[in-house]
Amino acid sequence: MSDHTLAPGLAPTAAAAIPIRKVLPWLIFGALLLLLLYFVGAEEGATSLIPGMYVHEFLHDGRHLLGFPCH
Repeated sequence: MSDHTLAPGLAPTAAAAIPIRKVLPWLIFGALLLLLLYFVGAEEGATSLIPGMYVHEFLHDGRHLLGFPCH
């Protein structure tokens, strides 16, 4: 076991809080990314939020490009 000592005045401090205005853009970006991923990957069939095949057909080539099976 080793003994560690700190010089006077260098005591550990509490972590600083991150302001919400710095976090909010990343939260919005993450939410939009998840929404886009849902529409490209899962918007069809039983999980469809929008009735019909309009969203599926609009994003059809993007699904294949990203490797999502759709038919």
